[in-house]
Amino acid sequence: MTPTLIVFSGLPGSGKSTLALGLAAHLNAAYLRLDTIEAALLNAGLPSVGIEGYAVAYALAADALRLGQTVVADCVNPLTVTREAWQAVARNMSSRMLDLEVICSDRQEHRRRVETRQADESNWAGRWTPPTWETVTRHDYEPWASARTVIDTARGEQAELLASVLALVQNPAR
Repeated sequence: MTPTLIVFSGLPGSGKSTLALGLAAHLNAAYLRLDTIEAALLNAGLPSVGIEGYAVAYALAADALRLGQTVVADCVNPLTVTREAWQAVARNMSSRMLDLEVICSDRQEHRRRVETRQADESNWAGRWTPPTWETVTRHDYEPWASARTVIDTARGEQAELLASVLALVQNPAR
């Protein structure tokens, strides 16, 4: 398979990490989780993180693509500038790009996921903590101007959704 940069974008609790991790494991791809990068930066002493986490992720993705590895990135990716930066990484590495926006159209389910995740301390480390439902609902998330595939995790079982994402990766003409 041609090295591909697969970026899972969406609000916290949408289900993107579950799908991204499952796909990365299935493909034996490099997995870049922005929450992990931000936790490491905070725990190393940065007072706060913003673009720094994305900058690290872009650099790591470029390194893996340069080695011929497929990369699965897992991030909110809320701004046009971050989306364009991921596209630039793929373009600069002459790699295929797949933008996936993960949503959860069932507001109650989305809230349940956010609140359940918050109670699971294995999802974060040190000074990084997951967002609350209130911060998710107020999150700055720009409308998409570029092409992407939307996956609604409120419609379908995890295995079925993962199979459809895998089909997208393996059959780019679809």
